[in-house]
Amino acid sequence: MQFNNNGQAIYLQIVDYICEKILLGEYKAEDKIPSVRELAMQLEVNPNTVARAYELLRQQQLIFDKRGIGYFISDEAKSIALTYRKQEFSEKELPALFRIMFMLGMEPKDLSPAYENFKNKHAAA
Repeated sequence: MQFNNNGQAIYLQIVDYICEKILLGEYKAEDKIPSVRELAMQLEVNPNTVARAYELLRQQQLIFDKRGIGYFISDEAKSIALTYRKQEFSEKELPALFRIMFMLGMEPKDLSPAYENFKNKHAAA
């Protein structure tokens, strides 16, 4: 995982990373996820940063912990992640997209062919 330099805290980028894995089906309900130390080593970050991300994920009920065993994906994780990411997209990314479209004189219908092409490429993968 590459961390972006958009000013977002690393622990929030880790939350987004886990949410993405849930939404893409790489992590399913009841799956065990890497321990704090394992993920910290994989991502080359401080374990405290991963612990902070896991605590936020736990508070949002995306993951739960079994004492002494590890962290697991909750049954409702996909639904919660979808709601979280939609809200984040609507508040943070969509306004920038609309601004660019406005400057270029584009309408939402102009994006349809590119979106369909993207969907077809990724559905085949």
